[in-house]
Amino acid sequence: RTGYGAVVDTTVIAPAVVRRHDDGTATVEIALGDGSPAAWRALGSAQGGDGHTLRGRLTTATGAATFTVEPPLMPRMQKVTERAISSAKAAVELALGLIGIMALWLGVMKVAEASGLIEKLARLVRPIMTRLFPDVPPDHPAMGAMVMNISANLLGLGNAATPLGLKAMEELDKLNPKKGTATDAMCTFLVINTSNVQLIPATVIGIRAAAGAANPTDFIVAAVVATTISTVVGVTAVKLLAKLPAYRRQYDEAPFTAEG
Repeated sequence: RTGYGAVVDTTVIAPAVVRRHDDGTATVEIALGDGSPAAWRALGSAQGGDGHTLRGRLTTATGAATFTVEPPLMPRMQKVTERAISSAKAAVELALGLIGIMALWLGVMKVAEASGLIEKLARLVRPIMTRLFPDVPPDHPAMGAMVMNISANLLGLGNAATPLGLKAMEELDKLNPKKGTATDAMCTFLVINTSNVQLIPATVIGIRAAAGAANPTDFIVAAVVATTISTVVGVTAVKLLAKLPAYRRQYDEAPFTAEG
């Protein structure tokens, strides 16, 4: 009989393996073939595995033995529950492992900011910024926010760079004569922010360290090369696309909305 209460009244001869467990229970695995009842073959397939074995519980009483097949959903739900619990445990362990490394690099970021390193880095990239964003005045707050965002991304501090990126977009929108339509400066900044060159990918280092990597920093050279190529390709693509008549016409025809 099955766990659903259905009763199969038939006689079947098939090889079976009985396993007794330490807790006093016993399980049976019956080999299925072409001569097995169709209901058994369906249950065997629903239980997973190779589909050629039917598994169930064996209970014995005086002079009788009962073979019970549990509903196929129950073993699957048990496996899903076990995997969910183990995944949640792994997530917590990974998050706890990240706290220390992120605290370290955020502290390094604060020290770099207090020592003037971030300001020097900002001055270093400012000439490049004025060429990439010719429509943004050098002394506009948007330029400062973009420089700080890119500087934070250079150090791999994505969490610290996010609020600066939002501030930069807010300031760039103030220079936008047509609200609701992205300008060339907005598109260029979005591409750079997405594919920014990372000199010290602190977040990835933290994840690798929390995962138990033998040398969490051995990929830095590859990361610098990869992010540099992605940034060059992204900036080149956005500048070329900005010159296409279709994109220019789309922006020029956008409705104008004046502030105030």
